[in-house]
Parts: sequence; structure tokens; C-alpha cells
Amino acid sequence: MVGQLRIYTINNGMMENWLKLFNEVLIYKVLESGMEIQSAWVNEEKTKFIHIRTFNNKEEIEEIEAKFYGTDWWKENVDFIRSHHAHREIILIEPVMPS
Repeated sequence: MVGQLRIYTINNGMMENWLKLFNEVLIYKVLESGMEIQSAWVNEEKTKFIHIRTFNNKEEIEEIEAKFYGTDWWKENVDFIRSHHAHREIILIEPVMPS
């Protein structure tokens, strides 16, 4: 298993809208594509949205992301979705605890 630690700095005043969008729409679209979301968090200052997506292996990341980002839905909504983000950081992570 591998994961992506995804840290999004959300534009000022947009966190409430972002959380609504994520919880009511995005999470379902991401799950439909075959990605798994292990957890989602907001930092204490409510400026950063942090979540972890998991995949079976590194090769699967490219395959599943291509499927998700290639959908008509994503292409029609990407500008609106990313308009919430001031910055995105994506870090590849691997588990170290026994499963």
C-alpha cells in the first residue's frame, strides 16, 4: 500500500465552502474512481485541509488518477474546485506499521 498525504491551503474565507464541496460531492467522485480516502482533517487555524488517499501500489496511482482526472465531470469542474486552493502539496507516503 502507498498513500498520498495531500495538504491544501484553502483561500481565505473559503474553508466552509470547501468542506461542503468535499463532503457532499468530491469524496463520492474520488471513491467512485477507485481511490480510497483514509482520513481528512483541518488544521487548528482552519487554513489547511489535509487528507490521505491510499492505493495498492505506485503504479495504481497513475492509473486511477488518469481515470478520475480524465472524466468529463472533472474537466467541467476543475477550475471551480481548484479556485478554493491557494496551494496544494502532495507527498507520497508508505506505511511503516505492520498491518
